[in-house]
Amino acid sequence: MATQTRTGMAARTNVQKASMVVGAVFLLVGILGFVPGITGNYDQLGLAGHHSEAMLLGLFQVSALHNIVHLLFGVAGIAMARTATAARSFLLYGGIIYLVLFVYGLVVPQDSDGNFVPLNGFDNILHLLLGVGMVALAVILTKGRAKARA
Repeated sequence: MATQTRTGMAARTNVQKASMVVGAVFLLVGILGFVPGITGNYDQLGLAGHHSEAMLLGLFQVSALHNIVHLLFGVAGIAMARTATAARSFLLYGGIIYLVLFVYGLVVPQDSDGNFVPLNGFDNILHLLLGVGMVALAVILTKGRAKARA
């Protein structure tokens, strides 16, 4: 069984590695959301709300708040990769949060004040995929761990 030390990627469990990678991707996306050119209509990047017309990769509607949420999720994923238990929690509960965001994006009209992050159709699809993927990683990569401890 792999150790849960902070010494390096080789000593990390698969769930820790997954948390690290997912966190790094979130961190990268958060940074890219503030880069003109990668984020189209950058001059229209709003602080929050559906009025922000900035589009990450030309598909995903973003605001400064949206980008900050990505940055925070990235930092959390990397920090929680220190232990297998925390990494599993990040993937599982983070995935559940993204599934809730998917439902929220379906229920809240895109042009309403309730769409404060903001979210569009591409965001909704991505949130569904992220939610399912993160929960699946948490479950699959820790399957049998409870049996090994018993």
